Amino acid sequence: MEIKTNSKGSSAVITPIGKIDTVTAPELQTEIEKVIETAEALEIDFSQINYISSAGLRVLLSTQKKINAKNGTLKITNTDQMIDEIFEVTGFSDILTIVK
Repeated sequence: MEIKTNSKGSSAVITPIGKIDTVTAPELQTEIEKVIETAEALEIDFSQINYISSAGLRVLLSTQKKINAKNGTLKITNTDQMIDEIFEVTGFSDILTIVK
C-alpha cells in the first residue's frame, strides 16, 4: 500500500491507497503514529480505498482513542458506498466522524 501524508501545523491528512487489510494495516498504523504526535486534527482520506478489514477497523478505533485522549479531532473523508456499508454494519459510523 502507498500512503501519502500532508502535514501543516497541527493538522495532517493521510491518504492511503489500495486496501486496508491484515497485511497493510500495520503500515497505516505506523504512518498514523508518526503524525499523531504533533497533529491535533487528523483527516484520513478514503478516496483511494476500496476495502477495509477488521485489522483496518482496529487501527481506526485505536487512532480515535488516541486522538480523543489529547482532545484532538479525527475525521474520515471521501468514503465510497462499500466502505460506508462496512462502517454502518460494524457500528463504526457511530464512533467515527465521517465527512462526505
